[in-house]
Amino acid sequence: MGNYYLTTPIYYVNAQPHLGHAYTTIVCDAVARWHRLLGDDVYFLTGTDEHGLKIQQAAEAAGTTPQAFTDSIAPLFQKAWERLNISHNDFIRTTEQRHRVGVQKLLQACFDAGDIELDKYSGLYCVACEAYYTEEDLDGKNCPIHKRPVEHVEEENYFFRLSRFEQRLIDWYSSHPDAVVPDHKVNEVLGFIKQGLQDFSVSRKTLTWGVPLPFDESHVAYVWFDALANYITAIGYGSDDAMFNKWWPVNHHFIGKDITYFHTLFWPAMLEAANLALPTKVRIHGFLTVDGQKMSKSRGTFLLARTYLAHLDPAALRYYYAAKLSGGIDDIDLNLDEFAAKVNSDLVGKVVNLASRTARWLEHTGLTPEYPDDGGLFAKAAADAAEIAAAYEACDFARAMRAIMLAADRANAYVDAEQPWKLAKAGPEAARKLQDVATVALNLFRQLTVYLAPVLPKLAADVGALVGGPIRSWGESQTPLVGHSVSPFSPLMQRVDAKQIEALLAASRAEAVSTGEPAMDQTPSSPAAGADSGAALAAEPLAPTCTIDDFAKIDLRVARIVAAEEVPEAKKLLKLTVSLGGDSTRTVFAGIKGFHEPAALVGRLVVVVANLAPRQMKFGLSEGMVVAASGAGAEGVYLLSPDSGALPGMRLH
Repeated sequence: MGNYYLTTPIYYVNAQPHLGHAYTTIVCDAVARWHRLLGDDVYFLTGTDEHGLKIQQAAEAAGTTPQAFTDSIAPLFQKAWERLNISHNDFIRTTEQRHRVGVQKLLQACFDAGDIELDKYSGLYCVACEAYYTEEDLDGKNCPIHKRPVEHVEEENYFFRLSRFEQRLIDWYSSHPDAVVPDHKVNEVLGFIKQGLQDFSVSRKTLTWGVPLPFDESHVAYVWFDALANYITAIGYGSDDAMFNKWWPVNHHFIGKDITYFHTLFWPAMLEAANLALPTKVRIHGFLTVDGQKMSKSRGTFLLARTYLAHLDPAALRYYYAAKLSGGIDDIDLNLDEFAAKVNSDLVGKVVNLASRTARWLEHTGLTPEYPDDGGLFAKAAADAAEIAAAYEACDFARAMRAIMLAADRANAYVDAEQPWKLAKAGPEAARKLQDVATVALNLFRQLTVYLAPVLPKLAADVGALVGGPIRSWGESQTPLVGHSVSPFSPLMQRVDAKQIEALLAASRAEAVSTGEPAMDQTPSSPAAGADSGAALAAEPLAPTCTIDDFAKIDLRVARIVAAEEVPEAKKLLKLTVSLGGDSTRTVFAGIKGFHEPAALVGRLVVVVANLAPRQMKFGLSEGMVVAASGAGAEGVYLLSPDSGALPGMRLH
C-alpha cells in the first residue's frame, strides 16, 4: 500500500467529449479503481485544456469570449465522466488560478536556469496541433496528424532550449527502460532524440488567450508548455508544497500515441530544467477507431459521449473497452454489432445471468451458515486472482476479461449440472440442497464481481447491496460469504437490443444536424434537398411591428428531444417529449410529420416557446411550441438547432 498518482491527458475544449475521450478516461479509471482495491491511496486527475489559438479562433467564430466558450464546453466533460462513473479525485481546468500560478512558477524556474531565451523563429506551423513541423515531417504540404495544410509563421518568441537536453534524456531513458510503455516505445523515443532535438517556442506575442510569462507579460505561454504543467499544478505546484511533495512524481501518465513526442521529450526536459523529478511511467495507447477508421468528424466516424449515454448503459461501454484493450499500443475498434454481441454474450449472458438464475431462491432463506462443498470451484476461481491481478497490473484488460469469463463459464456449468430449478420443484426434502447450490452460485457470482470491480464498479456496488455489504478490497475474492440475508433481486443489467442501436444511430444523425459533426453511419455528402443553393424564396410580408416589451414576454428556451412518436390519427403532428434541463420535461405536439422521422429527432437540440399557455388538443395536452422555419416555395419544415455548446434550459435573448 502506498500513494498512487495517475493522470489522463487534459482534453481540448474546441469540441464536445466523444467516445475517443471516454476510451482513455475509462481505462484510467479502471486502473485507479484497481489500485484502490489493493489499498493504495490514489489520486486520479483529469481535466480540460482551455488556452491556445484554436480556442481563441473558435470563440471568435461563435461570437463570444474565450472564457465564455470554455465555460460552455468544460462542464460537458464533467457531466459525461459523472455518467460514465469516473472516479477522478480532481478535474483541473487550465483557466483556473491555481494552474496560472503553477505555470508561471515553472516558466520562471526554467528561465532562471537559463533554458528559456528570446529568439526569432521561422517555420511551418499546424494550428490544430499547436506545433511546428519541418519539411521532412509533412505529408506532402499537410500536417502528418491532421492532414491539413500548415502555415508559414515567422515571429519573435521565447524558446525552450530542448537541444541542450539530448544527452540527459538519453541517459534517463537508458537507465529507466520502463519509463515508457509498451517497451518498444522507449526505442522510438531514443530514436527521436538521436535524430537531434529542436528548441521549441514557449510563448506567443500575437496571441492573447493564455497565461502571461512572469518575466515578459507581452507574451503568453505556448499551449504545450501551459498544458503539460497541469500534471503538477493540480497537485499543488506553486500553491501547496505539502500536497505536491506527497504526490509527485506521478506513477502513471496515460496518453494517446499522437502526443508521445510532447510527453516523452518536452515534458521531462521541462521538469529537468526546473529541477523536478521525472515521471515514473508514461503509458501510450492506440486510438479508438470506428469500423476501422480513426474517430473523425470529416469521415463521419464521430459519436458524442452524450449521444451514447442517452441510449445505452455506461457499463456496457466500460466492459467493451476493457475486453478489447491489451497492454500494447494497438488501436481498438468500435463496431456496434460486435459491441452488442460481446456485451450480451459475456456480461449479460454469463455474469449477470448467473445471479438471476439463483438469487431469488435465497431471498427467504439467506446464504447457508457454512460454505457448501462445491467441488473446488471457489478455490479454483480464487486461484485465477493471480492471473487477473497480473493482467490488471500490466493494463492488459483483455487478458483479465478472458480469465474472468472462463471463471464465469465454470460457474454457469455448475448451475447447469445442479439444476436448481428442478430442486425448487422437488419439495421440502430438497430445500437444503437448493440453498446449498444457490449459496455456491451466488458466491461465485460475487467473486466474479470483485474481479470485475475496476471495470464495472456499479455492478460491484449493486451486488454489495444484494448481499448486505460493499466490496472494499481485492482480498474479498478469496473468502466466500456465508450467513448473510439476500435482498430481493432485480435485474442488474439489460441486454443491448437492435432497437437501442438503431436509436443510437438515429440520434447520432440528429447530432450531426445540430452540431455540424457527421454521424457514425454517414459520410459528408452534398447539401440536402431544400438547402439554400443561392435561390431566394418568395418574400413573405413581415408581421405587424411589436415593441421590445411585447418580445420580452416570449420565453424561448433550448430543449433536447428525448422521445418522439407519430400521432396515428393526426395528419401533420408528431408527439415530442422535450427536456429543458434536469428533470424538467414536457409534451409538445409539432406539425412536422412527413418532414422529420421520429427516431432521427431523438437527442436533437431545438428551440421551444417555453411559456406558451398549455393547449388541450384531441390527442393530449401540448405544453409549448417547437420553433421551425418554412416559407412559400420551401420543400420542408426546418427545425432551428442551437450551436453545439448550448445546453437544455438556456434562454434565447
